[in-house]
Amino acid sequence: MVNNLKIFACRSAEDFAQKVCDEIGVELGQKEAFKFKNDNTFVRILETVREDDIFVFQTVQPPVDERIMELLITLDALKRASPRRITAVVPYYPYARSDKKDQPRVPITSKLVADLLVTAGADRVLTCDLHNPAIQGFIEAPSDQLRAKDILTNYFRPMVNDDVSKFVVVATDAGSSKNAYKYARRLGTEIALIDKQRFGNDDKAIASHVIGDVKEKTCIIFDDEIDTAGSMMEAVRVLKDNGAGDIYAACTHGVLSGDAIEKIKNPALKELVITNTIPLPPEKQLDKIKVLDIAPLFGKAILNIHRGQAVGDLFEDHKMEF
Repeated sequence: MVNNLKIFACRSAEDFAQKVCDEIGVELGQKEAFKFKNDNTFVRILETVREDDIFVFQTVQPPVDERIMELLITLDALKRASPRRITAVVPYYPYARSDKKDQPRVPITSKLVADLLVTAGADRVLTCDLHNPAIQGFIEAPSDQLRAKDILTNYFRPMVNDDVSKFVVVATDAGSSKNAYKYARRLGTEIALIDKQRFGNDDKAIASHVIGDVKEKTCIIFDDEIDTAGSMMEAVRVLKDNGAGDIYAACTHGVLSGDAIEKIKNPALKELVITNTIPLPPEKQLDKIKVLDIAPLFGKAILNIHRGQAVGDLFEDHKMEF
């Protein structure tokens, strides 16, 4: 029995939040949400939350801005009902890639989202695998960042252990090399690096050659998210051109926007492994896309936060920076 802990979910996050509730043994909080005819969103909490420790889930999938607005309205509704603490739980942080002013006269939208969450009523934010860890510094409230590294490496570990010499972890560019090195160290494999450059705002990346031995080896590409899949499939092409064997890709957040699914159907990619931080609708489901459930990790994190325990203790080698 967990006392004074309640979990609520915005509409697109109800399935994920229910899995978390099942994991920790609490009932999903009751609320209603709908739109008036003038397109305004209405939210009402249908149970008392006074002095409770509240966790509000929202997943970010299209329409993204509408999802954010529903979360803000839900936070405001809860704040006005006098809970002890409100934690906004956003498994995939919205606008995470707009994290710096890299062009003249552009916004830093991830900072704006952080300000909106706190203003709406969030006393704490719980998220997972930020595109840039510095985003935590944007949030003017305590925040916790979960990691999918254990879930992803545990999926591949039995496969790699059969013959580690046949596997190599591939960094898709210089910026991801540190992360790839840590995955390689966990799995005990060698590492390779794809030399890649990105031009403009059209998500187009050009890969040229591979640094490291990938010939006839099984390659695993790890990333925090896959959006249009353009960069990933460009990496797959270069690896195949350099004689690679089977190629796997894995990421925490399967955004898979635009024509990503059509690209992923390319037989050069053997399998894509993602977690369910973003719901994968039926029209995007393929046999070669494996979805790992990260809800149990969120459940454990919520219990630790509620009990005042360290969230980092949930991870293997939690003292090592990752």
